[in-house]
Amino acid sequence: MAEPTDPSEAIRQLSKELDGIPKELRKKLRPALKTAAEPIAENARGRASWSKRIPRAISVGVRFSRDPGVYIRVRRAVAPHGRAYEGITGASDFVHPVFGHRDREVSEATRPYLEPAVTAGADDVLSTVAGVVDQVAREQGFR
Repeated sequence: MAEPTDPSEAIRQLSKELDGIPKELRKKLRPALKTAAEPIAENARGRASWSKRIPRAISVGVRFSRDPGVYIRVRRAVAPHGRAYEGITGASDFVHPVFGHRDREVSEATRPYLEPAVTAGADDVLSTVAGVVDQVAREQGFR
């Protein structure tokens, strides 16, 4: 099988070849993958610095089971307004009630912070992740 040129495709291919990543491999991969994705999370925190809660709510996680990969999320319990400001619906603004006047609504512009951070750092992180996966797999005896 030909080597994929896209780093994210290489990671998917490796995951399929391993067919369930062994526990000892996961233990080594998880911290390395989180470290590789942290620059994107830092960039997103900087882009959301206008908010007191959103930067604290941004975290990096690694999943090996369903939809394996590295993900960056904004915890809704910490920053419930994070989704609206990101503009996840694709709209350029959102409507919300006025504090103290629930019967009135105002429109506010979105201020995306995650998507631009991911776009800016995705290539570097994908290359780093592919290298980390390669290195750890070799240490575990894979070729």
